[in-house]
Order: sequence, then C-alpha cells, then structure tokens
Amino acid sequence: MIDPWFLMLAAKMATAAAIVVGCSLLAERSGPLIAALIATLPISAGPVLVFLALEHDAAFIGESALGAMTSNIANAGLSCAYVLLAQRFGTVLSLAAALAAWVATLLLMRGLDLSFPVMTVATIAIYGGLHRLFRPYLAARPDRPPGRPWYLIPMRAGFVAVLAGAVTTLSAHVGPGWSGSLAALPVVLSSMIAMLQPRIGGPATAAVLANGALPLIGFGLALAALHLTAVPLGSAAALSLALAIAVGWNLGVMRLSRRAG
Repeated sequence: MIDPWFLMLAAKMATAAAIVVGCSLLAERSGPLIAALIATLPISAGPVLVFLALEHDAAFIGESALGAMTSNIANAGLSCAYVLLAQRFGTVLSLAAALAAWVATLLLMRGLDLSFPVMTVATIAIYGGLHRLFRPYLAARPDRPPGRPWYLIPMRAGFVAVLAGAVTTLSAHVGPGWSGSLAALPVVLSSMIAMLQPRIGGPATAAVLANGALPLIGFGLALAALHLTAVPLGSAAALSLALAIAVGWNLGVMRLSRRAG
C-alpha cells in the first residue's frame, strides 16, 4: 500500500507544476509587458506557500514571507544581470550569470539580516531604480519566429514539481526563513529565459524581465502583507490577501502602461 505522505507529496508537486505551466503558456503568447505581468505573479511561490501553510502554523508562514522577500529582492540581481548581458550574449552565459547574481544577492541579503521595514523600503527603491535603468530595453521584439521544442513543457513542469516537493519536504529541517527563500526561487523567470531566448532572441527575452521590475514591487508588497497578517488573520486569509495585492498591483501597472502608451 502506498504511504499517504507520498500521495500528498505527489499531489502537491503535480498541482504546482500544472499552475505554473498553464500561466507560463499564457505568458508566451503575449507581448513583453503582459508576459512580465503574468510571470511575476506568485504562480510558483504561491502554491508552495499554500502547501507550507497546510504543514505549519500561521507564525511559520509569517516568517516564511520574510524569507521570500529576500528571494524577491535577489530577483533584482538576476534581472539586472540578465537584461544587460542578453543584449550581446547567448542563453547559457546570460542565464548562468543571472543565476549567479541571484545567489550572490540572496546570500548578501540574508547576511545583512535586514529588518522588515528596511526590506520593504528596499524592495520599492531597488525595483523603482531598475525600472528607470531598464527603460531602453522595454520594447524589444522577437528577431525570429518562435518555435517550441517538444521537451520544453515537461522540463518546465519538472522544475516546478521538484521545487514544490523539495521545499515542503525540507521545511521541517531548514526553518521558516529558508523555507520562504526556497519557495520564491526564480523558477518561472529562469525557465522562461531558458525557453524564450533560443526562440525569440536575447533582447526580446530581456524585454520581458525588464517589464517585470514594477510588477515585482507588487510581489514584494504582497509578501509584506502576508508577513503582517498571517498570525492575526490566519494563513488562509493572509494568503488570499497577498494574492489579491499581487494581482491588483499588476492590473494597476497594466492600466497605467496603457494610459502612457
């Protein structure tokens, strides 16, 4: 007889993979702004945090949100490195450098052990500055017709399934801070880079990440709300509020962009 724990783990992995693959497929069929708005929603971290909430109490989820905030700030290092390098270099070098920048930024943030208010202000300031830096790269378009190798969808699903399984399994051993940091690993951003750049070119793929600077502020604010409300409201209500903030912020960014256009 199969252990119920393994059945639950398999269900968690399959659910997280299905959510991310579905949302990412929508992103690939849109322009850089819409793709960025979809990719920066908590479609990877969200399911993992929900699964953590099923395993742990609200205080654990509140502290996990702080760990996820450090990972979100580390996404600034990934985005900056990739957007600048992808203008001239290929997928392997650009993605490897971006992931190295993410790891370095994450370790720096965790080493600094910033307070919650400082992390919140840093999220807004860093991504606001990146948005200004990225302005020349926002509107690049594909330089070749897109194609889809057969292995891309199962590869993406595998990334997310492994992440969901690993984080929920390790959470009992690494504590809430690292659980949150692992939950917010840049699975969607890195897999989109790996799959899009060979198909549409570096500048067009970089445009997706460049358009993601402002939306990642919303993700950071959603995590901040989760940290503040997990204990007083309970995990379910706090997670719902965080999702509403992330979605509402991105809808606001889309509306402002259309007005500016």
